[in-house]
Amino acid sequence: MSYMTMDLSKLQENYRTLSTEFERRGVSWAIVTKILCGNREYLKAVLSLGASQVCDSRVLNLKAIKKIDPSVETVFIKPPAKKTVPNVIRCADISLNTQVSTIKLLSDEAVQQGKNHRVIIMVELGERREGVPLGALPAFFNAVRALPNIEIIGIGTNLSCLFGVLPNREKLLRLVSARDRLAEEFGVRIPFVSGGTSVTIPLMLSGALPAGINHFRVGDSLFLGSDVYNNSHLPGMHTDVFLLYAQIIEVNLKSPVPDGDMAKNLEGKEFQFDDSLRHEPTCRAIVDAGILELEAAHATPVLNGISIAGVTSDMCVLDLGNNPGDLKVGDYIAFSLDYMGVLRALSSKYVEKRIVNAEQ
Repeated sequence: MSYMTMDLSKLQENYRTLSTEFERRGVSWAIVTKILCGNREYLKAVLSLGASQVCDSRVLNLKAIKKIDPSVETVFIKPPAKKTVPNVIRCADISLNTQVSTIKLLSDEAVQQGKNHRVIIMVELGERREGVPLGALPAFFNAVRALPNIEIIGIGTNLSCLFGVLPNREKLLRLVSARDRLAEEFGVRIPFVSGGTSVTIPLMLSGALPAGINHFRVGDSLFLGSDVYNNSHLPGMHTDVFLLYAQIIEVNLKSPVPDGDMAKNLEGKEFQFDDSLRHEPTCRAIVDAGILELEAAHATPVLNGISIAGVTSDMCVLDLGNNPGDLKVGDYIAFSLDYMGVLRALSSKYVEKRIVNAEQ
């Protein structure tokens, strides 16, 4: 069975690094835990970091978080589906919203449960995912501001996740200005402008973040040390908090070129090979993990000189070159993972989850 490790020591260092940068600028931030897929031990490790606010896009995950620590503030970070409204009120202190009708349902449910619920209105700034158009924002705000048991605590935006639209100073200034106009028009205080995610961190570090952007929602950069804006890594951050380990089940010398007539494989993919390599065999290994655990586009063998030749549903074929490490059946191969790679492994029940380098 494959297994994944979370290096708690490295995660703690990443958390301290980010906290220092945010505190230096007077910006609050919340940890986005959706990458953890509700794994209880990993959630406990994250909550031990000391964050006062955590975000997730699955109600079941927020329920697990509240069960571990009822005092932590939870944020549901996508517009709630109607059927989830009762559990959103039950498990989330705050939710991100874009529909008047949904907030009315949240209001009704909050009254029924005897709770006050806070909302952040998400604003469309070009990503074309969730968000109220800027021109419709005043009417939207007016329609929900007096709903019982609902408190509007901020506005926010999402960029980069769907089409890769990058944040910039001009877009974020529009968000701050929108908050200021609402506050002036309706004579209310709107404390938070949640305009930052992992992709916005480089703007903050470079001094390009507008004053007024005072709340970030961060997952990728915390867990993977990612500089999402530049498709790189943030300085001083660990990129190997998570590693996936898969065991070798076969090692043989084989040609890298398949032999026989070829069609699409079971994924519908077609392949072409350099036939000149047919008679240049390399050491090939198969590990006991497949598409349900890892995908070639999102996983990289840690050892130099090893590449992924292909992956099927339950096996991954590796090219070991001349196998300088003398790897053999029973040995484990470690893989570094990007965000989607971690998400895939953590969502698989076929991967054991472990914590390493935890303080005793």
